[in-house]
Amino acid sequence: MEIIRVNTKRGLELKGAIWGDNTMDTVVIMMSGICSNVFQNDLLCATGELLSANNIAFIAGHAMDAFSCIAYSDFSTGKQKTTGVIYDEFKYVYEDVESYVKYAKNLGFKNIILAGHSLGSNKIINYLGTTNDNFIDNFIITSPVDLGHWWKVMPNIDKSLKLAHKLVDENRGNEILPYLFGGFSPMSAQTVLDFYNAENLKNCPVISNNGETKSLASINITGAFVIGDKDSVTNGDPKGFMEKINNCCKNPQMNKVIVIPDGSHIFYGKHKEYASVILECCEEFIKQKVAA
Repeated sequence: MEIIRVNTKRGLELKGAIWGDNTMDTVVIMMSGICSNVFQNDLLCATGELLSANNIAFIAGHAMDAFSCIAYSDFSTGKQKTTGVIYDEFKYVYEDVESYVKYAKNLGFKNIILAGHSLGSNKIINYLGTTNDNFIDNFIITSPVDLGHWWKVMPNIDKSLKLAHKLVDENRGNEILPYLFGGFSPMSAQTVLDFYNAENLKNCPVISNNGETKSLASINITGAFVIGDKDSVTNGDPKGFMEKINNCCKNPQMNKVIVIPDGSHIFYGKHKEYASVILECCEEFIKQKVAA
């Protein structure tokens, strides 16, 4: 693994990671979810290691502040944990994804597969449904989130929003909430409100009906949808959740829906199984391209 620096149009440098190099024909770019980076999400590392060992490069695309982590005590385990993202600007989602895509394009990769995990999937849906470029050959969408439903099932949401509004009104938007937002991430007050109001990420509204599906309908390439059968933010029906999202696409019959047994939203304990599924998807995409 090598840390990479990716420049955006607005002049911000994003830090990501790459496994493999541009001597390989194919690269998978995976946009990570909220509170996710290569140092604390083994899913990214396991996938990068397996793909690069099989001659497929892998880029983990991080949000603007994914390396700014905080150590905190998890009193349920008695151990220290490190987590983040603390600050993010969701209005720049398209620009951030585009920056990683163009970074890979400039390295000379012949095949680019765009992937996402959790909120990273919502980010790539926004990109794929908006872009006029034809840089992407296939997509892999993993565990996307219906944000309208997410707000109803995550803990501490009402308390977080109330305090975030108060801090922002007092011009203290950069302050970090004193408890984990949603039960899983330290987050600044302004980022909490930006996340809640991120209309560009409400693109999988198949449970809440709060959002838009035109982004999915505008995706003109084929791909795969991957989910764990114990994903906790799918209203108790992970496979049905993904099938409904796929049915919003332009050519749903051309895509695959893959369910990983015993997989949670973050595939805890199932990272190797997840990586194997991603490898199989990539190998199938490559065969299809060669046959065409």
